[in-house]
Amino acid sequence: MENVKLFLGFLRKFVAITDEEFEKSIQPLLKVRRFRKKEFLVREGEIENYFNFITKGIIRKYYKTSKVENNIQISTEGQIILSQQSFLSRRPSEYFVEAIEPSTVISIRQDKLEELYTQSKKMERLGRLVITHMMIISDIWQMQMIKMTPRERFLAFVNKNPELMRRVPQKYLASYLNIKPETFSRFKHLLRNNPTNNMAA
Repeated sequence: MENVKLFLGFLRKFVAITDEEFEKSIQPLLKVRRFRKKEFLVREGEIENYFNFITKGIIRKYYKTSKVENNIQISTEGQIILSQQSFLSRRPSEYFVEAIEPSTVISIRQDKLEELYTQSKKMERLGRLVITHMMIISDIWQMQMIKMTPRERFLAFVNKNPELMRRVPQKYLASYLNIKPETFSRFKHLLRNNPTNNMAA
């Protein structure tokens, strides 16, 4: 199954896993889940039960203040998304996790993941390294939000994720990058006229 191979490739970035180890210990615990556009993986107030690896589509994570949706994560193929706070604490989620487009994820339930950790030191180490990886990505993003100007954040995102500029609604991207919608539109216009990304300040 191509979806499973993609997930195995992701795990092998952290530890050396043989096909036999994967097929015996990990694959039986996996569940392929599919979501329609705008369908929720988890809502605010629900318990997050799944660790999700995206094999197709784009999924966002956001929270609401009054009627405003504040996007804090936009992830696509080959990336992880879940309400970590709820998954780890077993408390109701403070976030919504929603498919931006039809999406497929490989998921493992929280209780099954705990069982996996008890099987061997390697599996426990794998889990620790994946969580550490997610924390590092989050810290890097938070630092960019603090240190970079809106224009720098925009250009960094475009250079790293050009495909998402086409696939993700502008209002979600502006929120995610913490850029005012009108400023985001101006940046896009400047970028269109300066495809080398050498935008004027």
